[in-house]
Amino acid sequence: MKAAETDILIVPGYTNSGPDHWQTRWEAKLSTARRVEQASWSKPDRAEWTASMADAVNASTRPVIIVAHSLGVATAVQAIADYRRPIAGAFLVAPPDVANEAIRPKHLMTFGPYSREPLPFPSIVVASRNDPFCAYDVAEDIAGAWGSLLVDGGEIGHINAESGHGPWPEGLLVFAKFLQKLSPPVV
Repeated sequence: MKAAETDILIVPGYTNSGPDHWQTRWEAKLSTARRVEQASWSKPDRAEWTASMADAVNASTRPVIIVAHSLGVATAVQAIADYRRPIAGAFLVAPPDVANEAIRPKHLMTFGPYSREPLPFPSIVVASRNDPFCAYDVAEDIAGAWGSLLVDGGEIGHINAESGHGPWPEGLLVFAKFLQKLSPPVV
């Protein structure tokens, strides 16, 4: 698939993705990308966030590609039952461990637990070996349960602007290869 043939939904996590974050840069670069907006970025509410996610998917007119980061991954996965349009694929970056009681902020846990069922669409999980919000072995387990291809990012933090991932060209290359392998979903 080509990016121009899809609706790319950018799904940020807690506090949104600022101007230097790779998601914001990709949104500006990809002509069919749009952000899934949330009423409150600093006080995530699972029901509100997943409803916004489902509304964005259901309003799409072309095959949907999800590009989610951190709590956006949990949001996209928790909203699956409410999608009325098929998803062509999901690029899931730095999923948080929503079952770890030691992780802060505590509201991350309200988005758990993750389903252990395979995702009903092709997906990639990009994980870091030193992400403060999810141990690599947990990300590996999540990706395995979902049937996602796991991409080991190495020791690259939470894969956000604070960890040095502004433009993140390596991620964009992986995303482009992922898109090339996708087929439009059967409706």
